[in-house]
This record gives sequence, structure tokens and C-alpha cells, in this order.
Amino acid sequence: MREYLLTLCITAAVTYLLTGPVRKFAIVAGAMPEIRARDVHREPTPRLGGIAMFFGLCAGLLVADHLTNLNQVFAESNEPRALLSGAALIWLIGVLDDKFEIDALIKLGGQMIAAGVMVVQGLTILWLPIPGVGNVALTQWQGTLLTVALVVITINAVNFVDGLDGLAAGMVCIAAAAFFLYAYRIWYSYGIEAAAPATLFAAILMGMCLGFLPHNIHPARIFMGDSGSMLIGLVLAAGAISITGQVDPDALALFTGSEKAAVHQTVPVYIPLLLPLTIIAVPAADLVLAIVRRTWRGQSPFAADRGHLHHRLLEIGHSHSRAVLIMYFWSALIGFGALAYSVNSASMWIVLGVVFLSAVGLVLLLLPRFTPRVPLWAQRFVPPRYRRRAVPARTAPAPAARVPADGAVREPAGSGAQAHGSTALSELERSSRFLAQEKERA
Repeated sequence: MREYLLTLCITAAVTYLLTGPVRKFAIVAGAMPEIRARDVHREPTPRLGGIAMFFGLCAGLLVADHLTNLNQVFAESNEPRALLSGAALIWLIGVLDDKFEIDALIKLGGQMIAAGVMVVQGLTILWLPIPGVGNVALTQWQGTLLTVALVVITINAVNFVDGLDGLAAGMVCIAAAAFFLYAYRIWYSYGIEAAAPATLFAAILMGMCLGFLPHNIHPARIFMGDSGSMLIGLVLAAGAISITGQVDPDALALFTGSEKAAVHQTVPVYIPLLLPLTIIAVPAADLVLAIVRRTWRGQSPFAADRGHLHHRLLEIGHSHSRAVLIMYFWSALIGFGALAYSVNSASMWIVLGVVFLSAVGLVLLLLPRFTPRVPLWAQRFVPPRYRRRAVPARTAPAPAARVPADGAVREPAGSGAQAHGSTALSELERSSRFLAQEKERA
């Protein structure tokens, strides 16, 4: 565990320290696009934050390669090199998109190529643990297609959710934390070394997100851009592929008693293969809803809009920070709920706890619908949105000047003002302005 923590801290430190210089480079390079209709920020903000995250990934892999226990991952498996190759390719495509905004189909092709590069180097799904059936081996083409599909779906799910300051980095960090605990348990509790690469990938991914978050929390000083969102999506998918398609349920059968029981032990990792990930079920749901919504309107599935889940949270009245925290809450509930269920699926308390927290989450979602008002004596102790607003006192309207049919301007009766045309005209203008203001208030 200490070596994992060391790798995590070094990855986070490198990412954090490089983000500042990368921000200056992005400003000089002109990677600051104009504010679009779907954006929620008010000022142009530099992108290319994925550059710092990629070098954090490289630093984490380099440090792990020189540690005593983690060095075995590089000696016995080619998966770290496969991850680095695919990450470098997807990162390069993301950098070009942050600067030049390349076509969506080109990005999709690049994502498929990056996934194919990892498959060629051995990071692929070899079999599927199906509950109730057991271990089902896949052909080479089946494994390749399933691996590429999982990588592409996960990348775009993370990319779609990257719409608010700190949202994507925080949600992926929560997902990586839950995934790390599960993979670490399989490796050290069951002694299955095939889970070691996935555990390392999750630790490095947490470091990348934690190092970038201080610069990306609202108000963000820099965005990760596609170079960052696609990168962390690929790393997360690589961990899921490694532990789902490489860990043999037959090895778990030695500890659980049978192959079917072992398959049930891998259900929390098998489900991510279909969703594609329970630990990022919220971005996956947002991805599916976006595709359905855009296709229904006759638009391209890759056409950007303001219909994502985080946009809807802002529309119903949540602040920027509270919308991000709500998305964090649901991600943690789903990810760690699946983790707790995998540890003890027979406990009813886990199910009841998830149900209770889900009810709490629904209350948080509907919070803007309720605007209670507190007594006057307690208003100083509550936020401004719960205070009673004082009604401004209205002043009596001034007498309007009369304009006869002949066009001559006269003073109002009983006013005692000077009989001068310019003075009467100014009084008429003031009264007209007052009447206009009263209409606007009404």
C-alpha cells in the first residue's frame, strides 16, 4: 500500500506543479476559445490541462517501475506499456482538438485507433465472467471489438460530463478510488497478481485527478480540455479491461468454492463492462440521454448542446458549486455502493443504506423547489436566499404637466413654478420617466 501511495503522491505532485506552466503555455499558444452558447463560464479560459495530466501519468509509471513490488507489474505484464502507448495517442489527438477543434469523426477514429493499439499490445478482454453461467472465452475478434467499444464509450462518457469546473476530474477521481479498493482487495486478499496492473492504473489515475483539481475548482483557472478528459477516460477504461478480462474466475473459485460463486464475486466489475462502468454510471447515463436527445432532434450525436445533467441542475436553480457536489454525491453512492455490495452481498444493511442515501440525494436534487422563510430574528444566521426581502417604499408621483392642444407648455395648477418653457419641459420629462418606471415595476 505504501508504494501505491507514493506513486499516487508523485503523480499528483507532478500534475499540480506542471499545470501552472501549462496554463501560461496555453495562453501563449492561443488555446483559449471564445465562449460558446453551451458554456457556463463567463470569461475565456485556457485549455490544454491534459498536458500536465499526461506528464503526471508518465511520472507515475516511471516511479512505479523503480519500486520493488510494483516493478513486478512491468516485468510480468505488458499492460503498462500498452496503456502508455494508447494514452500518448489519445492525448495527442486531444491536444490538437483543444487547439484547432478537429472534426468529431476524426476524434472517434483516433479513439478507436488508440484502443486498437492497446489491444495489439495485450491489453484486451480474453473472457467474460457471466453470472449463472461461468467463464465464457472470447475469440480474438470478439475480444477486440468488445475492448474497443468499452474504451470508446468510456472516453466519450467522461468527455460529455466535462461541462462544469472540477466536475469530470472529481467524478473520475471518485470512480478511481472505488476501483482501486476493489482491485487491491482482489490482489492482496485473493493473491491474484493479474489484478496488479488495474490497481496501479487506478492509483495513478487518482493522482492525475487530485493534482489537477486545485486548478480546476470553480472558478477554474484552466480546463483539462479533450486532451485531459479523453486521457482519464482511457486510463479508467484500461483498468476495467485489465481486471474484467484478465482476472480468471477459476482462480477466485479456489477461495469461493465454485466457479459460479467466483463469477458472482466479479459481478461489480462485470457490470461496468455493460454500462460500461457502474463507477461512472452517471456520465454513462448522461451519454445515453445525450445521444437519444440529439438523435430525436435530427442532430448528430456529437453535436454539443445544453441538455446535459449538469446543465439541468443549473436550470432548476442549483449554484455551480452545489451542482458539482450533487454529481459527486451520486457518483460516490453508485461507485462505493457497488464496492460495498461486492464485499458482502448478503447484508441487508448495505441495501438499506444505499436506499436511504438515494432518498437524501433526491432531496438535494429538489432543494431549489423549496424556499422556506425563517423568522426575522433568525435571518442574520441563514444564507440570503432564505431571508425575507424588504419591499421598497414607493414615493407619490409628481403632478404631470399639462400639454394643451395648441402645443404650449404650461405649469401644473398650484405648482408655483416659474413660467418658463424649458423648466416646464424638464418637469414633463421627469414625470414621464417616473411613469415609465412605475410601469416597469408593475
